[in-house]
Amino acid sequence: MSCGNSNQIPRLSPSLGASIFVTLICCLLGTLPSLVPSSLGVILRTTDKIVWANEFEPIELTCLIESISTNNPRIEWKKIKNGIPSYVYFQNKVSGDLENRAQLREPANILIFNTTRSDTAEYRCEVAAIDDQRDFDEILISLAVRVKPVVPRCSVPEAVTVGTSTELRCLENEGFPAPQYRWFHNNEELPLEPKTSLKFVNSSYSINPDTGGLKFRRVRKEDAGEYYCQAKNDAGHAQCHPQMMEVYDVDILGIFLKTFGVVLFFFCLAACICHSLKRGCFHSKGHSENKWVQQRRASFRARDS
Repeated sequence: MSCGNSNQIPRLSPSLGASIFVTLICCLLGTLPSLVPSSLGVILRTTDKIVWANEFEPIELTCLIESISTNNPRIEWKKIKNGIPSYVYFQNKVSGDLENRAQLREPANILIFNTTRSDTAEYRCEVAAIDDQRDFDEILISLAVRVKPVVPRCSVPEAVTVGTSTELRCLENEGFPAPQYRWFHNNEELPLEPKTSLKFVNSSYSINPDTGGLKFRRVRKEDAGEYYCQAKNDAGHAQCHPQMMEVYDVDILGIFLKTFGVVLFFFCLAACICHSLKRGCFHSKGHSENKWVQQRRASFRARDS
């Protein structure tokens, strides 16, 4: 078989040419949506779907329009609380819970000037573009407002006896998220695990940072002093005033109360006796006895006569 002219271009078979043509068409169709996305419809995105903000500080919820053909799309924002939606931006103005507290920023972001705890909810940005093939898109954003704790309520016993158990309590119910609690003894923070500190290695206390409880299994003389509690979350912290706890070797308080009770009993008894004497109770009784003796004597005399 002769090879012929080496410069001759080989011919493709009809079936191979058709296969290549189909492959090229498929490649073009596959890249077409990425080449002209704006002609297909409105597309939204956000920088953060879960947003945290501190109370009384500004926060911006982003609703970015990636592609659109309509010049003046309809933009709406809705607040969804407990599953119930309500308008906060409607007909080109801020309304509802955000009225006079927010503004729309281009392209469709909403800026809240001073967030409050009641702003914690889900917010939905909706954009309608009538001139686009895909004429509607929406995006959901969750907003959580952090609230600084208020001054917690602290309960510290005034006096305890060595070797007994006791508990100090701390409670705060305004902060969000729920705060963590820390205890301080003489202005020094107590470690959660006393065994990790050489200073408190012999202490028998335990701290619950979630509930604020500080429990002593066996109180020592070294546990006496000033105590205060601090409630803290990501928004800030607050603490109660220091309170003194005395630790006694013996139950001096109990002895004092018992002694006071005995003294009070005898005082009341003496007061009752004095009151009875003033009313003449004992005098009346003596007078009745003298009258009875006189009657007996008179009866004896009558017999003798």
